[in-house]
Amino acid sequence: MESDHRCVLAMVAVLVSVLGITSPAYADPSSDDAKKASRAVDRAESILEDATVTARNAARRLEAATAALPAAQEKVAKSRGVVAAASVQAASAKRRADAARAAYDVVAARFDAAQDRVDQARDRVDDIAAASYMGGNFAAINVLVGARGPQDAMDRLGLVDQVMQNQQADVDELVSARRAVRTEQDKAGLAQRAAEDAEREAADKLQAAKDAQEAAEQARAAVIELAQTRKEALHVARSQRAAVLAQYEKAKAEEARIQAALRGWDAKNGGGTSYSGGDLLMPVHGWKTSEFGSRYDPYYHVWQLHAGTDIAAPGGTPIHAAAGGRVIQAGWNGGYGNYTCISHGGGFSTCYGHQSKILVSTGQYVQRGQVIGKVGTTGASTGFHLHFETRVHGVPKNPLKYLPSCFC
Repeated sequence: MESDHRCVLAMVAVLVSVLGITSPAYADPSSDDAKKASRAVDRAESILEDATVTARNAARRLEAATAALPAAQEKVAKSRGVVAAASVQAASAKRRADAARAAYDVVAARFDAAQDRVDQARDRVDDIAAASYMGGNFAAINVLVGARGPQDAMDRLGLVDQVMQNQQADVDELVSARRAVRTEQDKAGLAQRAAEDAEREAADKLQAAKDAQEAAEQARAAVIELAQTRKEALHVARSQRAAVLAQYEKAKAEEARIQAALRGWDAKNGGGTSYSGGDLLMPVHGWKTSEFGSRYDPYYHVWQLHAGTDIAAPGGTPIHAAAGGRVIQAGWNGGYGNYTCISHGGGFSTCYGHQSKILVSTGQYVQRGQVIGKVGTTGASTGFHLHFETRVHGVPKNPLKYLPSCFC
């Protein structure tokens, strides 16, 4: 039984994890969803303790799916917005990347043009340097020596001066071109980095959009799976109606037999020493998992009495007599499994169900605190726990009125 419970909770955990979308703008309290589903499963188990195993398993699946479904549907709705926002961001980033790449292309073209200017200016300066090397300072003197008169000499000097100016202009052009190419090179580097950054951002946004789309598809698949699980569980639960109602009647008959047996003991033994009341000893240390009282079964629409308080504890944990008294029943008792009842006098008795092992026998007198059995999960049980009852003339009473407030 307990393994079935773990399987259902595992299913819930998987569904919750699938439904989570790991985005800062879309955080999800998955642990809260799992806790809600776990509580729903526990509630179903408690209500259907006396039902058939098949019905209990169906109820577990039904409650787990029902508890997880609203969160799943909400995630589907939110995921649509996440996908839309991520797609818009991806498209915007792509436009920025394209613009940055285009800007880089323009700057790169200017850089190439500037580099061409440098190459051309360098060629001219190289020619000047070669001519100067070949002719030296005698070039201008040779020009003047060939003059035919003062005016011709002046004209020749003007030509020499013009040549010198042109040579200086070529040198200045080389210096300017080199300065321009360095500027354009810096701009090109910045533009290239900007383009690469924009392209990386675009790739990240595109991946985020793909991730959001995948998460949305998983969320939709989870909703479909949950809906199918509910449908199948409801079908199984309905098919078990007759068997479950028969189980309930059997549980009522068991309760009637217990009450009759306890009243018979009281009548035969004159009630014994009257119980003075007060706190009983906590029979086992654990935690409360189910309350005493009438419970409505929403699956089969009937009321059932839960005649005691369930205290969960590890299998094999010692069970102690809550008070001293005479063992009036010790053995198998249908849905209660291994069941022991102790009379404490005055028509007051305590009973202990679902034990893995009974350590006392009928007619034996036990002391308060004596170990009388071990915690188990026999009978109609869904996990290791002690079903503890307090009865007055056989009629079940709320054990919490007699037990200490702390289950520790």
